[in-house]
Amino acid sequence: MEMVTLTIDNKVVQVPKDYTVLQAAKEANIEIPTLCFLKNINEIGACRMCVVEIKGAKSLQAACVYPVADGMEVYTNTPKVREARKVTLELILSNHDKNCLACVRNGNCELQKLAEQMNIRDLEFEGERHKLPLDDFSPSVVRDPNKCILCRRCVSMCKEVQTVAVIDTVERGIETIVSPVNGKSLSEVPCVNCGQCITVCPVGALREKDDTEKVWDALANDDLHVVAVTAPAIRAALGEEFGFPIGTPVTANMITALKRLGFDKVFDVDTAADLTIMEEGTELLNRIKNGGKLPLITSCSPGWIKFCEHNYPEFLDNLSTCKSPQQMFGALLKTYYAEKAGIDPAKIFIVSIMPCTAKKFEVKRPEMNSSGYPDIDVAITTRELARMIKEAGIDFSDATEKHFDDPMGDASGAGVIFGATGGVMEAALRTVAEVLEGTSLEKLDYTEVRGTEGIKEATVQLNSITIKAAVAHGLGNARKLLDRVKAGEADYHFIEIMACPGGCVTGGGQPIQPSRVRSWINLMAERAKALYTEDKNLPIRKSHENPTIKKLYAEFFGSPGSHKAHELLHTHYTARENYPE
Repeated sequence: MEMVTLTIDNKVVQVPKDYTVLQAAKEANIEIPTLCFLKNINEIGACRMCVVEIKGAKSLQAACVYPVADGMEVYTNTPKVREARKVTLELILSNHDKNCLACVRNGNCELQKLAEQMNIRDLEFEGERHKLPLDDFSPSVVRDPNKCILCRRCVSMCKEVQTVAVIDTVERGIETIVSPVNGKSLSEVPCVNCGQCITVCPVGALREKDDTEKVWDALANDDLHVVAVTAPAIRAALGEEFGFPIGTPVTANMITALKRLGFDKVFDVDTAADLTIMEEGTELLNRIKNGGKLPLITSCSPGWIKFCEHNYPEFLDNLSTCKSPQQMFGALLKTYYAEKAGIDPAKIFIVSIMPCTAKKFEVKRPEMNSSGYPDIDVAITTRELARMIKEAGIDFSDATEKHFDDPMGDASGAGVIFGATGGVMEAALRTVAEVLEGTSLEKLDYTEVRGTEGIKEATVQLNSITIKAAVAHGLGNARKLLDRVKAGEADYHFIEIMACPGGCVTGGGQPIQPSRVRSWINLMAERAKALYTEDKNLPIRKSHENPTIKKLYAEFFGSPGSHKAHELLHTHYTARENYPE
């Protein structure tokens, strides 16, 4: 790779010739403030917070888009630069709703951090503030246009990365806002509730619908048996809210905190992930053997399901009929567990803790009540759980409770890795391979489907059957993959799709990391490591070897794919208008 040499603040730096000044400064450990910039997502130089002085240039230049050149001299901290940044920041603040103390992003706001960093103490400008209505009609995402700073990160994420494109800049000049078309609510357009817009917003203009009060009310109700069920990705990221390094597994800390909050039982959704593999694996084998609709496409991600219902209704028959692990577990707890524990299912209140804002939409789907009760009563995000723990004054460093509760406490390593892109595929292959071979196999790690590449492929040879598989994460990649299948350019037996880039570990409900972190650290890879480490260290790593799952089928379901299993654990889908009037 061709390199160039430049100086930044009199420090000699050698970097690849395709770098920007911002990247070169990062290599030299020189911090340049940014606001609209988010690496590989939004690199448009719009906010002008990253301006620098370049010798020979007639004006200040945006470092995030300005290319390096051999012999270039850059200055990041001159009076001219500092003054320009301060004026820009004060102008942004002049229009901003500065009710910081009551904002969900207080303490984790990039605008707030910049104001502190740049020593803003007085505001010279008093702007014309928007007084626009709050859009809180979506079950998942709340949009507050009065806090928007027009950085356009959410637009780039929705339009370019996810290819959902339900928000964009509208109007012009001082009237410009980010909004769905024609002033519609997010609930009136084909938003898939993935929440990726929230994770890239530098301020509080986008947030999840807060359901914590419903949980507090349930915990205070002595007539209810309140159960927490946690997704695998939670343990890989929750610690970040309490100062733990990115990628630190905090399973015991999480269980301990949930117990201290007052939950009667704390269960692991990984158990239901193992159940999903049994049902989905059986469905795959039946389709392969009996000429069923292929490829079979996974159905764990509710954001992906809604995207498919809006954009690819022709693939609805390809979707696995299995409910997501969240919904399976709810149905299981209000039937099998209720019977075992002798509890009236009407008195069981289930709180799912998810890395995903789309789960809030999923729990309200009308078909998710096969037991006669809602499968899940409330879904909250990792961020909401963190807020509850902080509000209760719980010491998150305490890790005295190390095990999930019985009788649903067992989960395999296969269930754990569901939270990473490729994890559902790998878990399924571990079980399907052994069922087809009829014997225990030594191979457990299908590394072909791991990693953060947008689309991955794997071919697994099992006796006389070859299984061709593909994995896509992020809806833009899902679109590319499905378009290839549609055009006859790709042929698979099994496809895993996750709505969020990186899978659940970087879901829309996970801890928000600012641009200065997520632009330079691969969050999806670091958080996934926590799950793969736990998988490797567990004594059981295959779903079909989980004793809890074996007992469930022996005592309750009979066999995978049985009539009872279909009644409780399977579902159907609905074609939706892509652009409703």
